[in-house]
Amino acid sequence: MIILHGNSASPYVRKVLAVLALKSLPYEQTQQMPFSKDAEFQKISPLGKIPALQDGDLTICDSTVICEYLEDAYPDVAVYPTDIKDKAKARWLEELGGSRVTELASGIFFQRFMRPMAFKQEPDEELVSKIINKQLPPILDYLESQVPAEGFIFGNLTLADISLVSPFINAGYANYQIDAEGWPRFSAFMQRVKEHEVMSPLLAKEAKMLGM
Repeated sequence: MIILHGNSASPYVRKVLAVLALKSLPYEQTQQMPFSKDAEFQKISPLGKIPALQDGDLTICDSTVICEYLEDAYPDVAVYPTDIKDKAKARWLEELGGSRVTELASGIFFQRFMRPMAFKQEPDEELVSKIINKQLPPILDYLESQVPAEGFIFGNLTLADISLVSPFINAGYANYQIDAEGWPRFSAFMQRVKEHEVMSPLLAKEAKMLGM
């Protein structure tokens, strides 16, 4: 049995949940928080990060490593394109989603959601404004150029689509919405990903868990 460790609201954990769902793989999940200093979890994830995954006698960490393993071990439903150039592009978009896009979107989420909810602190709206008005627009300009007018980037829903959209789901919990007039293509693309038959149930369950 596959066991996934990590809180569902993490963009990185959400990636793995989506891959498990796309591949129709049964699994168990522990809603593990990152950096909890849980001694037992640190035996699984020595850096304290999420997600971590156990599959039989195998234990691995890092969402990209986990997704690549699931693709190799359970290849019936592909989450990467098969063409070599498309696969390289998909890996780049996954990296972009997991690095700069997550950094910026998570900044909004932390300030407007985590600080009031978890730490009883006021958000730093000056920092949020800087992210939204100065740092995000160049990234959104690039994403606008990368997504199709209809459908998904490589035909079927793949990890590239999920990785680009996942961080903005968290920002949405913090009352941030992409300006559909400024970035109409990416805004519509994000909605298609969220409404996909695999993603929609995951997001509904997640929102309920967060009390949204």
